[in-house]
Amino acid sequence: MRGLVIGLAGIGLSMTYSILNFANFSHGDYITAGAFSGWATTYLIAGLGRSDVGSLLLVGAGGSVFGGALGISVLGTPLAVLLGLVIAGGFTILLALGVDRFIYKPIRNEDGITLLITSIGVAFALRYMMQFIFGSDVRGTTAQPPQIGPYLWDGQVFISAHDIALVVVAGGLMLGVHVLLQTTKLGKAMRAMADNEDLARITGIPTERVVRSTWIIGGGLTGVAGYMFVLWKGTLGFNDGWLLLLLIFAAVILGGIGSIYGAIAGGLIIGLTASMSVIWIPSAFARAAAFVVMIVILLVKPQGIFAGRATA
Repeated sequence: MRGLVIGLAGIGLSMTYSILNFANFSHGDYITAGAFSGWATTYLIAGLGRSDVGSLLLVGAGGSVFGGALGISVLGTPLAVLLGLVIAGGFTILLALGVDRFIYKPIRNEDGITLLITSIGVAFALRYMMQFIFGSDVRGTTAQPPQIGPYLWDGQVFISAHDIALVVVAGGLMLGVHVLLQTTKLGKAMRAMADNEDLARITGIPTERVVRSTWIIGGGLTGVAGYMFVLWKGTLGFNDGWLLLLLIFAAVILGGIGSIYGAIAGGLIIGLTASMSVIWIPSAFARAAAFVVMIVILLVKPQGIFAGRATA
């Protein structure tokens, strides 16, 4: 489950790097922004008439209202969850387009270091703006979803409705990205621009439209990933995306920088390693285990798992 979230969010980061040629450090805070916008919508719909609107829109800041008390879950409040998911993706698209239009576009022709440092500044601005608006407390967001516990080998593996929802949403979106890249005119234009921007411009590919489409697709996937991450783990905090960002970068590097399929594969490997390592080592070292695995694989294949493939 963790690997699916990392892989889904990693697609947007990989697209940004391969097409716009810079590492976007504000990507993690796009995840958090999408999560807060989506969960504000979910709280509002699920709790309308049961709590004041301000507390609902602030996602229960200060313990004013709890998602568990509102009965929020995929099966308990399906409409609230579905609309929250849509708003999370839509809001993050608007945020990504706005930041690009007013901040990144004027300096897009500068070197990658300038864009990278600028993206760090954007990340801090977004993060502390969200902390100022929603508070710094970590709040519970969902009620306990129904579970099934099939017996596998030497014990039961409990699978919740939120696990299944994450698999369906993430799997469907990843398949959609594959179809877009391989079968559509836009996908071919994106792959061409990632391979050689100057040649793509000379051959008549509308590069500005491709850039805009990159932010739309990447932003939408990132917002959905943030919302589904919170739905799956059941808590929300203002620095969730920032804490996830290093694992996303690890996944993108492991899969091969610029490779979307690599980001998906790398996300699954990093997520599985971080989660399964707690069998042998203390949970505090789970992130370290994920990075150790990344280093070991890169020593064998320095260019990443999907080396040599720019956008697919």
